[in-house]
Amino acid sequence: MTASHAYRRCEQIVRVRARNFSYGIRLLPAPKRRALSAVYAFARRIDDIGDMDGSADQRLARLSDARAALRAGHPDHDDLVMVALIDAARRYPIPLLAFEELIDGCVADVRGATYESFDDLLAYCRCVAGSVGRLSLGVFGAQDRRTAAPLADALGVALQITNILRDVREDRLAGRVYLPSEDLERFGCTLDVDSSGRFTDPPHRLVRLVRFEADRAREWYERGAELLPMLDRRSAACTAAMAGIYRSLLDRIAARPVQALSVRSSLPAWEKAMVAARALAGAGS
Repeated sequence: MTASHAYRRCEQIVRVRARNFSYGIRLLPAPKRRALSAVYAFARRIDDIGDMDGSADQRLARLSDARAALRAGHPDHDDLVMVALIDAARRYPIPLLAFEELIDGCVADVRGATYESFDDLLAYCRCVAGSVGRLSLGVFGAQDRRTAAPLADALGVALQITNILRDVREDRLAGRVYLPSEDLERFGCTLDVDSSGRFTDPPHRLVRLVRFEADRAREWYERGAELLPMLDRRSAACTAAMAGIYRSLLDRIAARPVQALSVRSSLPAWEKAMVAARALAGAGS
């Protein structure tokens, strides 16, 4: 199977399964767009294993298989995602070992890990999202990678906190709680749900909790934004578009926390397109 066919498959996966990211990725020149699509397609595969139906043992075994495939470095020709990823890693300095951090984070999910403090949650966020930021940086390129890598990691943390706030109810109904126990205690929340799946905590407490975490995420966005001047124009536009879409989503959640805890928040396609267009225009100024 040719690499071009494998890349097309990855781009298709990104369009369908990573729509928020696709608005940024499409701003890249074709070679980088293909390479980053391969990175995100493999990351999507790992995430899907963590969320799939089946026993914990089955999911852990599949994650071990993904780790072994990553380490082998010689993909099965029928595995189009791995074919594209290995080809991309030959063309760009993509730190493939960072995928093992993502796998570690998914293992924690499968095992039902909870987080006592924000430092505990931060370690998880760096595994599952900071790692993807650093993988993406391998495609973007930066003159000072040692300085840029922590900033890419910070953007990943910001996006992951946003994801956590978007999915609080969905995760809770699946038996997962990501918000730190110390924060729940601070605001007098339990995240218990009634028989209809509604949170039983007083709404004003939930509002304070969500806005506290949103302010925390904004600090990570501000830190991560320092990466943009270190990137070439199109890579900066890609990064700004992805971050901008998630930042807008965060603002929507923070503006209406009670609604966000009842219905999964999302942005309409036109708004995502506008954010991407502004990112491209801003990168050219």
